[in-house]
Amino acid sequence: MSLLSQPLPEPLCTRCGRPIVPSAVAGSASLPLCHLCRLSVYDFDLVRSFGAYTTEMARAILLLKYAEVTPIGPWAAGHLAQMVAREPAPFLADVVVPVPLHPSRLRDRGYNQAELIARPLAQRLGIPFRSYLLVRTRPRPDKLRLTRRERWETVRGAYATQQGARVDKLRVILVDDVFTTGATLDACSRALRAGGAVQVVGLTVARAISSSIAVDASAWQQDFEV
Repeated sequence: MSLLSQPLPEPLCTRCGRPIVPSAVAGSASLPLCHLCRLSVYDFDLVRSFGAYTTEMARAILLLKYAEVTPIGPWAAGHLAQMVAREPAPFLADVVVPVPLHPSRLRDRGYNQAELIARPLAQRLGIPFRSYLLVRTRPRPDKLRLTRRERWETVRGAYATQQGARVDKLRVILVDDVFTTGATLDACSRALRAGGAVQVVGLTVARAISSSIAVDASAWQQDFEV
């Protein structure tokens, strides 16, 4: 599966990991930030992704997500752990938390693909795994393809910390399969901070860098959701 990975083209935004056009940061003495991070759109502190969301990577993630090809989870976790080893300082954390599914989606699917990545990652990093800290309170619409605006509207206020869970002063590593617009990680981060978390950093297996890839993946999704 090593052939699935295509590195993200540098330079990358030092906050969200988005590839930036080199000419946009040429001659700049400051750390490169994308236009969204310059506007402080995202609530999370930092996000890093293992590779680009190529058609090959998309298919692997869909196999994990809908066909329960579980070995992909530890494989992804291993590569994320290697990323953390190369840049350990931002990822000093107290807990690892997967992006949760809504209970109805979890019942239908039977498992959470983000958890299949986050659990072995927590084991590799020696950090407690705490999937119960964060819950999704509102389901995703049934519509297969969402626009950028719809992605943000769908997740706004859709996550919360579990009632009675202790999140205060925690440093959290938040794990998901794909960073598309950043809306999901942003919404989860806001929920964790509302619960008292002092730091939220994200790790995803893939990062979408073109709309055409996302369209291809959405088309394949129909084949997996039987």
